[in-house]
Amino acid sequence: MTEMGSKVRVVVLGGGTAGWMTAASLIRLLPDTASVDLIESEDIGIVGVGEATLPHIRGFVEKLGIDEAAFMKATHATFKLGIDFRDFGRIGESYIHPFGSFGEEVAGIGFHHYWLELQRQGRAAPLGDYSLAVAAARANRFAPPAQDHTLASTYGYAYQFDATLFGPFMREFACRHGVTRHEGLMVEVERDGASGNVTALLLADGRRIEGDLFVDCSGFRSLLLGQTLGEEWEDWTHWLPCDRAAAMPCTHATQDIRPFTIATAMPAGWRWQIPLQHRMGNGYVFSSAHISEDEACAAIKAAAEGDPLAEPRILKFRPGRRKHSWSHNVVAVGLASGFLEPLESTSIYLAQMAITYLIELFPDQGGIDPRDVAEFNRLVDVEYDRVRDFLILHYNATTRDDSEFWNHVRTMQVPDTLADKLELWRKAARIEKYADGLFFDASWIAVYVGQGLLPERHDARVALADPARVAGALERLRGAIAAEVAAMPGHLDFLRGESGRLAPEDALAA
Repeated sequence: MTEMGSKVRVVVLGGGTAGWMTAASLIRLLPDTASVDLIESEDIGIVGVGEATLPHIRGFVEKLGIDEAAFMKATHATFKLGIDFRDFGRIGESYIHPFGSFGEEVAGIGFHHYWLELQRQGRAAPLGDYSLAVAAARANRFAPPAQDHTLASTYGYAYQFDATLFGPFMREFACRHGVTRHEGLMVEVERDGASGNVTALLLADGRRIEGDLFVDCSGFRSLLLGQTLGEEWEDWTHWLPCDRAAAMPCTHATQDIRPFTIATAMPAGWRWQIPLQHRMGNGYVFSSAHISEDEACAAIKAAAEGDPLAEPRILKFRPGRRKHSWSHNVVAVGLASGFLEPLESTSIYLAQMAITYLIELFPDQGGIDPRDVAEFNRLVDVEYDRVRDFLILHYNATTRDDSEFWNHVRTMQVPDTLADKLELWRKAARIEKYADGLFFDASWIAVYVGQGLLPERHDARVALADPARVAGALERLRGAIAAEVAAMPGHLDFLRGESGRLAPEDALAA
């Protein structure tokens, strides 16, 4: 490491979303601790298409001091209240996984137990009726949640933005705050013969960039962690067989813009619709073992709304993660660390999560502490493993038997960690409690119930309550939610308001 009193020299290899998020975070949150150099080449494209996110991205934007309106304007972003899943449990059925709660806990008992009791009696409305986020999404309305403890505070939101614009936006922000950018191709990695640590990266034009800590954001190639250090890849294709995506942008079919992402099950995977200000992102995520690339391209062209703005582009990936995301003095962030298909919009979250843990465990001038490395790897593994289980649930919890793909995912053996969660739900309507990791009670309940996986029993204490009083309380909640939604502006109206969130060239701004 560097001498005491000087900054830790961080070298980020790769730009794009993960690279510039990393560089911006380090320079903004550790200004007195780290200097940051980033190497990228304009000759290397980025993977991004239309990008949907999770509510955690709002914390990232706020913590770095980025103005939300300016960010949304620059990236042609829209708001997102959740994901509408169609045809996953049964063909013809749909549900929304909301960024918010269903009802509220009463007397220490989760709301879903009361709903399950009324549902058993045939007196309950669909579960989504008791979520403000779901109701607002269905009505194409949006308003920022209240900052109090009222019903209007029971949901969150994320963004849907153009990933090809997000990277340049973050680059300008990071460089303005002190990151040094080096344009060029990395051609050689220098390592210390004794420790095995990386000491410098050599560029094609002869420049040599030295560092103390190297962050690998080189995408699927993982030039430092994977190719140089040989960190093993753990393949999860047997659980998540989709390994391709055919992406195709289109014009908007209507003048309305939904405040949610749509995921529609297909014979060999699923397709997305991500509404941006200036276009609709479409894509078919599919298993190449069950459909050809040409067939997938034809399918997305036939299914997409609006007029195509380009021919479908094939993206290839392998679901899984590195056995370790930090080895020696190299930390991988983003695709270099792992990738789980975009079914629940977790890609940017997983990069943001790794950046957060890196900042918390950042080394000082005395060197890298092996205990920090071990803790970083443990936390990253937990995050990936829990997201993996949640994604598998969407495929496994289905009654579909209309194609070889759905027969495979419905009958496959799931990880023990997911099997335990499923057993806990089936037998007692309980959700596994954990402190670390993504997706808590409401998320699991949304998918379980939405895909028709109802438990054998629920908390017996709810039967002690007066059914009429419980039914009345739920009906009043539905009415209150309807009133809140009616008071919200339309999503497009909110974007068109005096918030400055619409891009000047946006056709919908007129």
